Amino acid sequence: MLKKAADNIGIFFWYLFSLLPFWFLYLISDGLYVLIYYVAKYRRRVVRENLKNSFPDKSESERLKIEKQYFRYMGDLLVETFKMISISEKELRARMHMKNPEIVEHYFSQGKSIIAAAGHYGNWEMAALEFGMLSKNKTIIVYKPLSNPRFDEFLNKQRARFGSMLVTMKQTLRTMISLKDERTISVLASDQTPGVNEVTYFTNFLNQPTAVFLGIEKIAKMTDAAVVFYRIECIRRGYYTCELVPLVDNPKETAQYEITNMQVGYLEKQIQETPQYWLWSHRRWKFKPEDFKR
Repeated sequence: MLKKAADNIGIFFWYLFSLLPFWFLYLISDGLYVLIYYVAKYRRRVVRENLKNSFPDKSESERLKIEKQYFRYMGDLLVETFKMISISEKELRARMHMKNPEIVEHYFSQGKSIIAAAGHYGNWEMAALEFGMLSKNKTIIVYKPLSNPRFDEFLNKQRARFGSMLVTMKQTLRTMISLKDERTISVLASDQTPGVNEVTYFTNFLNQPTAVFLGIEKIAKMTDAAVVFYRIECIRRGYYTCELVPLVDNPKETAQYEITNMQVGYLEKQIQETPQYWLWSHRRWKFKPEDFKR
């Protein structure tokens, strides 16, 4: 009972915080940068190691610059994610502009569903919210549940405000099969780390062998859905563009791992262009190929 009450109080203040205007939230973000980076030193060692391994050709000062840019953006990402709870449709459209929405109808008119591979790059939460407004057809957002069921339920209701359908990673395949006769858009993260029992394939990503999920490739081949990359770019503080970049029209004609390598390669290219917007504090490289040799 006490835990439920505490959760409800937390959600109440979360909602109140989301009502603050963006200009004030960015003042908070500036303070968060100092707190997270200089005081708490949150995962600085993880970020530093990830950057060193990913960009061995860059100098230490270049990597330090990216590191600080990343932590500055982390503050923005945190306050923007809180703001998503109450953002209006009008403001969302202004801040997350879809450059080529016609791609959706292009594939639907061919009788194809769409799988959008997305990375933890830019404000992926805002992008997922905007996705629900792309089409009257079902939009499926695949997510990893929070450990707190009450917060998970609350957050998912907000994520679904503009029409998206939230599906857990474990329910993805079952959901796709049940909707195989409908034209749908499905958004899946292409840079999640598989669990130790799910590692079956390594690819080269940011100069190191990286364990990757094969879910997008498997589902695309099973449903013959077109695969696109969901590219997010930050054009200025709090404002983004997104673009659906076609990768594969006919997945059944591709070789094994081709789709996986293609989507991972596209994300890698974008990270190399503007690295500060990727989730560097994530422990992405938990496993090495030699860990699975028998």
